[in-house]
Amino acid sequence: MAQDTHLETQRPVSPDHRLNASPQDLPPEHESHWWSKWVAWLILVLVVLGIFFAYRYITNKNATEAAAAKGKGPQAAAITIGQSKSGNINIYVDALGTVTPTYTVTVYSQVTGRVMEVHYREGQMVMKGDPLVDIDPRPYQATLDQAQGTLARDEGLLAEARIDLKRYQDANAKNAIAKQQLEDQEQVVIQDEATVKTDKATVAYDQVQLEYCHIIAPITGRVGLRLVDAGNTVFAGSSSTLVVITQLQPITVVFNVSEDDLPQVQSQLSHGHQLQVDAFDRADEKQIETGTLTSLDNQVDTTTGTVKFRADFPNRHLTLFPNQFVNARLLVNTLRNVVLVPSAAVQHNGTNAFVYIVNPNNTVSVQQIKTLTSNEDVTAVEGVNPGVNLATSGFDRLENGALVLVRGAQSGGRNGQSGEATGKTDGKTGGKAAGHKTSGGTSAP
Repeated sequence: MAQDTHLETQRPVSPDHRLNASPQDLPPEHESHWWSKWVAWLILVLVVLGIFFAYRYITNKNATEAAAAKGKGPQAAAITIGQSKSGNINIYVDALGTVTPTYTVTVYSQVTGRVMEVHYREGQMVMKGDPLVDIDPRPYQATLDQAQGTLARDEGLLAEARIDLKRYQDANAKNAIAKQQLEDQEQVVIQDEATVKTDKATVAYDQVQLEYCHIIAPITGRVGLRLVDAGNTVFAGSSSTLVVITQLQPITVVFNVSEDDLPQVQSQLSHGHQLQVDAFDRADEKQIETGTLTSLDNQVDTTTGTVKFRADFPNRHLTLFPNQFVNARLLVNTLRNVVLVPSAAVQHNGTNAFVYIVNPNNTVSVQQIKTLTSNEDVTAVEGVNPGVNLATSGFDRLENGALVLVRGAQSGGRNGQSGEATGKTDGKTGGKAAGHKTSGGTSAP
């Protein structure tokens, strides 16, 4: 019996029994092999599941996008629109200008003497006749008194000679004296009259010299910085400046206009029209003053191909300063009852201009146009009727017949509404350029 038991314990285990056995029932050399097989199966299952779910996700996404694209159809381009209108637009010639005073007076001393008093303050506005500088008048007053004394003495001698002449004339009438004596006395009177005339001229000269001691403002304007102080000696005929006065009201602006723009300006002037000129600041953004064209030069500058124009400005608020740089805008003409479209709506294909017309079915069509003049807001054109809706943005997605979606408020005015605008030509180059909008527009003379 013991032998049978030993043989039973030594019986080998079948493969099926090993597979169904737990790790605790397996020998140590088979335990690691068992875990490796289960990990490999687990990884394989996870990979298959991942591939399956990825395929399902991609398939569902493509189906969803295809269904959405099929439901939406072609996408519409989002645009803003403006409307064409009938109105007036001004044509300007732009040029660079410099503020130039009408009068600038440099005051020198016409007599020699010590400066007694300076009456003006630096930068002061003075009126014509206001005192500026006083020079010591005493030497000139003494010279005048001496000349007046000499005149009084010679006038007495002349009176005496005339009395004697009257006596000689009476005596000669009675043949009491020789005629030669009468003629001699007549010449004495003539000599004394000449002496008195010379004395009067001397007195007048000394009076003028005395007046030169009291220097007054010859014009109304603004004085510059003080150039002389009391106590200094000034000399007649020297180049030492006492004061400079510049007239500010009115004042002028000199600007250069291209010779290409000269014919249209001359055409307006030949019909007696007074042309308006607006002065803008250096940045060409703020209008400073409005004036009128007064004159133009008599020749073209061959170096620049321009003609100098001069405009007069009242300068009521002293906003224009001498030698200030300004941008001048000369109003040449006004186009009336023309079609105005938003400048943003005008597109160019080489030398051709066109616009996109927005149709009632929310599509656009290309319309060729001809531009007359423009500014940053509106452009005067031919080829479009008033009251037409035009695309003003989204041009990169537009083509003839493209579907559009209008967004935002329209610009360019209501149907049939007329307005005024400003356009200009660039006087610096002689070509057309964009301009600045003037509030409410301006009318041609």
